[in-house]
Amino acid sequence: MSQPRSLVTPISLTLAVICAAWAIYATQHESVGSSGAPGGQGDGAARSNAAAVVTVAPARSETVSQKLEALGNARANESVDISSKISNVVTAVRFGDGERVKRGQVLVQLDDAQARADVAAAEAAVAESERLYNRSRELMATEALSRAQFDQLDATLKANRARLASAQARLDDTVIRAPFAGRVGLRRVSVGTLISPGDVITTLDDTSVIKLDFSVPENFLSTLREGLAVRATAPAFSGRTFTGKVASIDSRVDMNTRAVIVRALLANEDGALKPGMFLNVALANDERESLFIPEQALTPEAERQFVFVVADGKAQRREVRIGARRPGSVEVLAGLTAGEQVIVEGTQKVRDGVPVRATEIAADAELGAGPPPSHEANTAMPAGVRQ
Repeated sequence: MSQPRSLVTPISLTLAVICAAWAIYATQHESVGSSGAPGGQGDGAARSNAAAVVTVAPARSETVSQKLEALGNARANESVDISSKISNVVTAVRFGDGERVKRGQVLVQLDDAQARADVAAAEAAVAESERLYNRSRELMATEALSRAQFDQLDATLKANRARLASAQARLDDTVIRAPFAGRVGLRRVSVGTLISPGDVITTLDDTSVIKLDFSVPENFLSTLREGLAVRATAPAFSGRTFTGKVASIDSRVDMNTRAVIVRALLANEDGALKPGMFLNVALANDERESLFIPEQALTPEAERQFVFVVADGKAQRREVRIGARRPGSVEVLAGLTAGEQVIVEGTQKVRDGVPVRATEIAADAELGAGPPPSHEANTAMPAGVRQ
């Protein structure tokens, strides 16, 4: 009988320990359940009140300038095709290919034998008319000559003087001069060539200043003005930038392209730029202070844009109006003020009014990889204008 009694005691102790442990567990579980919302909703409420961890960045005020990029054509400040007004034979060429010439310098001499003969005949006729006219004045004083005869002699003198002026003009046409200072092109005639009106002898260009013509869309007319800075680059001169200013804006907008022609003047003292060259044009305008935020802060909805702003430890959903974009960031035109914290990571975990725990993003990563303080925004351009 002693052996069964010795087994009962350990079993009883084990059962007692198990019951005590169960009682303690049940008591703690009941207290946790009763401390929550009625109806067993304590765990759900605790989860809903937990603050979501998000990453924020401030809206920063920076200087931004809108940069229009276009394709332009270089033109000489003054340009002309040298030709003759009369048909004649070239007797002398007084310039070399690519030579710089002065205004009024003789370029080509034409055969002037006939023109000189015409001038001599006209001068003789004028001399005779002047002699008769002076004699008639003396006769008029003695009334030996009628008034009608005197008027006839006066008209003849004037006609002969006009013929002399015409003959002198034809003689002048046999000498072709440079109308302005510049550089001539290639010579296209030789001594003995018979040229006609309109035949090109050579070209003459004043390239000390280059006119750069390019198109700008009509919706940017309000920001265009004379004096705006222009930068241009040419594929032929890699790494070199030519600077200038807007000189004039065309008075009409092209009805087909809806663009206006803008003309800028570029200094070209060394003559590097040639008329007809193709240039890439950058026109910076509309400089202003504006807000920028990281692009990943935007939460688009249809055609509207929203951001979540952290204020008083809670997320506030706010609609914004955006402007220019650049890599990693976007301009905010309305809806934010400088310094407000916007959520850039964790927007999927929050909604309007929920509590959040914010961690600020590193300063060197806030606005992406774009340039600091001053930013330039590229603007889309129509056909013929590069973006």
